[in-house]
Amino acid sequence: MSEPVTALGGVSHDGLVHIKEAPLQGMITLRGDLSSTAVQNAATGVAAVDMPGKREANCVDQRGICWMSPDELLVLCPYDTVTANVTKMTATLGTVHALVVDVSDARASFRVKGPLVRDVMAKLCPIDLSKEIFKNGHFRRTRLAQVTAAFWMRDTETVQLICFRSVAGYVFDVLKAAASQNSAVPYF
Repeated sequence: MSEPVTALGGVSHDGLVHIKEAPLQGMITLRGDLSSTAVQNAATGVAAVDMPGKREANCVDQRGICWMSPDELLVLCPYDTVTANVTKMTATLGTVHALVVDVSDARASFRVKGPLVRDVMAKLCPIDLSKEIFKNGHFRRTRLAQVTAAFWMRDTETVQLICFRSVAGYVFDVLKAAASQNSAVPYF
């Protein structure tokens, strides 16, 4: 049996910002009534962080919870613990109507880091990325050029981005183009 690998083998690029494909990450979609104690316990019991607010991500290292929509969370955990965590979440939910799915191998993830990270991301996404509006821990699902993506501010200079694995090459290429040394548009 083959070993799991990231979509692009850990590629990276230095330009206006540093772009790096993140290592394998456990990702579990949890759909259900987010006000339900069982749903909240299923997510927080695996991620070991508090529930995020609407359009927020609460992440520490490889663990976290991202608010995806009014009835959906993305629960992050170490890649090698996903199967056990899906089982744990399902048991915690009991008979509560919910969906728990391992989506780890269907996604790719990138870290974009540097003082111009907001400027680079703003070239590709229709979102107000000003520091007053898009703060640390804020999360958005949006378009990144021509594909869907989700991202959040891990800190003042770092964006964590998730996309479908099938478009990882395209996402890396558009990030590189937006980060080209000759394309600086310092707005933020």
